[in-house]
Amino acid sequence: MIRVIPEQVCLQHTDFSFREQVEYYRGKVRDVYYLKDKIVLITTDRISAFDHVLPRPIPYKGQVLNQIAVYFLNAVTDICPVWIEDSPDPNVAVGKKCNAIPIEMVVRGYMAGHLWREYKAGRKTVCGVLLRDGYREGDRLDHPIITPTTKASEGHDEDISLNEIVSKQIISKELLDAISKYSLALFQRGTEMAAEKGLILVDTKYEFGLYENKPMLMDEIHTPDSSRYYISDGYEVRQEKGERQIQLSKEFVREWLISMGFQGKEDQLMPEMPEAFVWEISQRYQRLFEQITGAPLVKDNNLHIRKRIEDNLHDYLI
Repeated sequence: MIRVIPEQVCLQHTDFSFREQVEYYRGKVRDVYYLKDKIVLITTDRISAFDHVLPRPIPYKGQVLNQIAVYFLNAVTDICPVWIEDSPDPNVAVGKKCNAIPIEMVVRGYMAGHLWREYKAGRKTVCGVLLRDGYREGDRLDHPIITPTTKASEGHDEDISLNEIVSKQIISKELLDAISKYSLALFQRGTEMAAEKGLILVDTKYEFGLYENKPMLMDEIHTPDSSRYYISDGYEVRQEKGERQIQLSKEFVREWLISMGFQGKEDQLMPEMPEAFVWEISQRYQRLFEQITGAPLVKDNNLHIRKRIEDNLHDYLI
């Protein structure tokens, strides 16, 4: 029997008014409220793929992403300063307002995703990093590498090398060196935490901003939307047999869209997700939370999610 998804159990968008609010931005997944000296980040149940927001929200997805991000951000405060100060609601994080650095620091430990597609196409230098011959999809790299991208306000992000970032004067070498060091240390911590849960952190991205002229970690980290994980059990056997690795990410949503003839191209129509598939996505995200954090997902029995958030943000609202 397929359960119908009540509207109240999903958070598609918000339209709050906060004291000292100066700006509002709606991203693909998050609604971001900029206050005079803080930022309120509300993770909705929207889901995106191929740079498009899908029409159906996914129950509990926002809670899962926000709580995974909070879990990891709190675990890396000894490595670098982080923006988060409070999480007054399962879908909400509140913290310091930073000036964003226009570079995403993508750290890769395995030959997968975009890196594999470039390598397979014969491009052995990616983002200025020279890769040796002989890698197969899923292989562990000799050492983690940084493959930065520019942060595009519209359209797709673009690959860029560390040298180009400096030569184009996007940011200073001193600042780049600092966030590069942070990124590799964060990836090492994420790798260790994943290994404790039977997972392999394959690749991920980090975003930084400036707070009081010093670099600070922003946004989410190590979530299934920003990272790729493999199941470690059987990894070596699958590599030896040339089999594809088992992933924990939203890649299966992209694969379903591709099977329905959609890859985000201009002449393609977005397919309608059936109720059963929406619940399957929700259940996968919930299982991801429990495996990544090692804790059960605590669901609020109050279906009116927007009212719950409003109550929990009472101190910040007008």
